[in-house]
Amino acid sequence: MPMANVSTARKVGIVARVAAQQIGRSRHVGALLRAGRGVAGHLGRVLGQLWLEVTGFVFLALAGIGVMAVVREYTRYQAGKATVGRVILAVCFTAVFGWFGVSSFWRVRKRRPSA
Repeated sequence: MPMANVSTARKVGIVARVAAQQIGRSRHVGALLRAGRGVAGHLGRVLGQLWLEVTGFVFLALAGIGVMAVVREYTRYQAGKATVGRVILAVCFTAVFGWFGVSSFWRVRKRRPSA
């Protein structure tokens, strides 16, 4: 098949594939690619750890707000201005968000490589 009958897009694709093969044979490019993969993997682990720590902090902060709500609702319950259901709801909210926060930090600890 003569080269004149091949479309321009196909010619560009062929040239790009040949160039990629030649670049792939270069030791320097291969070393840069391996280094890039190593950095990307490490960066991904660090960002994952940071995500778990930030979400854990946010959940614990929400649990702290829940503790304040428990105290407020309990004092209102003692004064006869609130029902026991509101106190239970505040306790459940605090427990759930406290659990989310603590488990997020536990997951960070499990992911860390032991030194």
